[in-house]
Amino acid sequence: MTNPPSVSRGRRPAQGDPVIDRAFALLTAFNESRRAMTLAELSRVTDTPPSTTLRLARRLLHWGALEREADGRFVVGLRLWEVASLAPRAHGLRTVALPFMEDLYEATHQHVLFAVLDGTEALLVERLSAREAIDVLYRVGGRLPLHSTGVGLVLLAHADPDFQETYLAQPLVHEPEGVPLSSAALRRALAEVRRNGIAVVNRQKPRPLLAAAVPVRGADGDVVAALSVVVPAGHTEPRFISPALRATARALSRGLGAPVSAAPPLGRFPDRP
Repeated sequence: MTNPPSVSRGRRPAQGDPVIDRAFALLTAFNESRRAMTLAELSRVTDTPPSTTLRLARRLLHWGALEREADGRFVVGLRLWEVASLAPRAHGLRTVALPFMEDLYEATHQHVLFAVLDGTEALLVERLSAREAIDVLYRVGGRLPLHSTGVGLVLLAHADPDFQETYLAQPLVHEPEGVPLSSAALRRALAEVRRNGIAVVNRQKPRPLLAAAVPVRGADGDVVAALSVVVPAGHTEPRFISPALRATARALSRGLGAPVSAAPPLGRFPDRP
């Protein structure tokens, strides 16, 4: 089961690489399933000698990039969050998007997602969720596959053609179902997203859900993000989600300075999402 390559995480840089590369290897070793690690675990996961791991960890602790819990395990420090919150491509977009997302949330009372393209994945910049909303796999700051999520399909459909071809050339598997996806099927899906102005994903695992996503455009008219609503399967018919989602994306695009001519098309709702 192979997916398109992404940025390598938690692997030791080649011998002689700058210290900053080794430090980032330690930081990116943390993920959803490894939120806290001992020194020995950090050393093993990053394939870095314990003495080097200790030296780097101490410096990262000093700068607040790492913190230690009461049991001595290392966790990501708040200083990283503080710095990351200044990233203009995430923070600037999020600042503009949040009021529009709140309006969409009030209309749906489920999940509202906002994501941008980062490397070969979608990065979830913000998510508003009702307390009783269905469980979803992705957290704010988490990464979503482009070929098997609503926001991912929107971002991939409007990505650079060369990037698309490289992506389509890789073996693809729908996650979390583990079902192979042919490049021909994905190519047809992307064409439909561009034609209809909306991506729809029906997922059965871990719980049945429906996700609908539309593009958000910036001042130059290019797609800069994707906006999505995620609801339980059977909660509502997809065609009832579309008008509010499209209207919010159009308003958000205008808020980002997109010309009226570049606003997301009204299109038609796909007959078979």
